[in-house]
Amino acid sequence: MLVWLSEYLSQYFSVFNAFQYLTLRAILGVLTALAISLWFGPLMIHRLRHYQIGQAVRDDGPQTHLSKAGTPTMGGALILVALGLSTLMWANLSNHYVWIVLLVTFAFGAVGWVDDYRKVVEKNPRGLPARWKYLWQSVAGLAAAIILYASAEGNGGSAELDLIVPFFKEVAIDLGPLFIVLTYFVIVGSSNAVNLTDGLDGLAIMPTVMVGGALGIFAYASGNVGFAEYLHIPYIAGAGELVVFCAALAGAGLGFLWFNTYPAQVFMGDVGALALGAALGVVAVIVRQEIVFFIMGGVFVMETVSVILQVASFKLTGRRIFRMAPLHHHFELKGWPEPRVIVRFWIITLMLVLFGLATLKLR
Repeated sequence: MLVWLSEYLSQYFSVFNAFQYLTLRAILGVLTALAISLWFGPLMIHRLRHYQIGQAVRDDGPQTHLSKAGTPTMGGALILVALGLSTLMWANLSNHYVWIVLLVTFAFGAVGWVDDYRKVVEKNPRGLPARWKYLWQSVAGLAAAIILYASAEGNGGSAELDLIVPFFKEVAIDLGPLFIVLTYFVIVGSSNAVNLTDGLDGLAIMPTVMVGGALGIFAYASGNVGFAEYLHIPYIAGAGELVVFCAALAGAGLGFLWFNTYPAQVFMGDVGALALGAALGVVAVIVRQEIVFFIMGGVFVMETVSVILQVASFKLTGRRIFRMAPLHHHFELKGWPEPRVIVRFWIITLMLVLFGLATLKLR
């Protein structure tokens, strides 16, 4: 929005030309989203407490979590507001990728909001039934996949439909229509993986910020012809504008972490977790870095795999592999203090993100 205004004003005042630079707008996106989160966070927490929108805690989980009952939840709405406003302010709104990531993010956020509302407001412990939750996630994920496929086909396909294999300069698999299938699973799978990880104070949001920031670097490089050629990654015209979205995501996430850090004053709920996971997934697809995203989001992957293995083992053998799933609960029940689990998972994510970024040169 402000890009158009600055472009108009630059005809009269040359200083406004600076706002055409992507890097400056990304920095402003971070700061704007962070400021919105910090400014409105206390008000949101107060309103959530006033309306008694508090977290329900399962009595079969770690006993240390019982004290968290009643903590305000659905705080992910604050992230979405900060992310959305900052992106609308500083991104080029004529870029179709910007609208795709925004619509996917808010569509998944809407699914999470309905689930949270039924749980904490209507006091329905089931929330949104799983079949309906996955149905609407599938609708949104499939719609995004089809739109991205159609836009790539309209541009002649090329690298926009290739599966890029890291560590190899010339290995790119033309997916064709299978692009739709892969995109669907990346978006929906990422959304649910972040949701599973969101079980401890700040556990999910900081890895989301780190992975989102790294994807912003990939977006910037992919959207620049010179960088893309030098780094042997596909050039995706217009993808560079997603660095503003990723920057806003990081700023909104850090602002939320201010209130979500241990001991949390507010939880993000499904409205935040489902939306942020989907946002990461769709950006990874657009910049053609699904495999690297799988690496950088290793904590999300571990949490998801732990649940799958736990359920499969119990159904097949009647035994549990972990003391409790997802994985972070296993370490809690082993006696690790909650902050230790959180920080160690953050450190693991940082190492994986750095490894993912290293693939830019290890080709």
